[in-house]
Amino acid sequence: MQRLRVRYAKRGRLRFTSHRDFSRAFERAVFRARVPMAYSSGFNPHPRISYAGAAPTGSASEAEFLEIALAEVVDPADVHAQLEEALPDGLDVVAVVDAATLGGGSLADGLQASRWRIDTTAPPDEARAAVGTFLAEESVLVERMTKKGLREFDCRAAVVSLEMLDGPTGAASLDLVLRHTVPAVRPDDVLTGVRRLTDLDTGRAPLLTRTEQGPLDEERGTVGDPFATATDG
Repeated sequence: MQRLRVRYAKRGRLRFTSHRDFSRAFERAVFRARVPMAYSSGFNPHPRISYAGAAPTGSASEAEFLEIALAEVVDPADVHAQLEEALPDGLDVVAVVDAATLGGGSLADGLQASRWRIDTTAPPDEARAAVGTFLAEESVLVERMTKKGLREFDCRAAVVSLEMLDGPTGAASLDLVLRHTVPAVRPDDVLTGVRRLTDLDTGRAPLLTRTEQGPLDEERGTVGDPFATATDG
């Protein structure tokens, strides 16, 4: 059985696609593209697709990942082209690689951290001061409603780095590197923590974009490419 790993993007209005909606769209796409999928056993077989590290609904992403199992060996470049044709614009395939070329370890094992761009309407000087206040704290507790009810957790512990981005606009954009933790800390949780400490007005709906997802270099605080040892096709 061949396993292929797929990097895809959620762009534009398709960032509002939920994970469930995307999984349905992707299953339809592999069927239309006639990708030779392997299927689960049982009375209701499903194509063998594994998802990892999905971005929250409403956020854009350039670095979403999944893995598919195939019943026969194919050229990853052909699957890339077939999926790109079958998926709607805004759900775009970035790369397809054979998992066998990436060495050991599961897909989830290679997704240890994410880099996010957060575009706000806050004045840059106020945002810079607020970021400094947040980073000076050892712990910042926030609450979020989860499937198990309202949960309190430390959003500061997951933050590897948080910096202002240089830009020509009069509003602040932030560069955030988040370590993947349990429970998962999202970029909007970090914004909640910043506002809790400083009352910074980041706007009604800051645009959240995941730009990278992969292994974390603890020394440098950077996010690597989980496909770095392979090329598409």
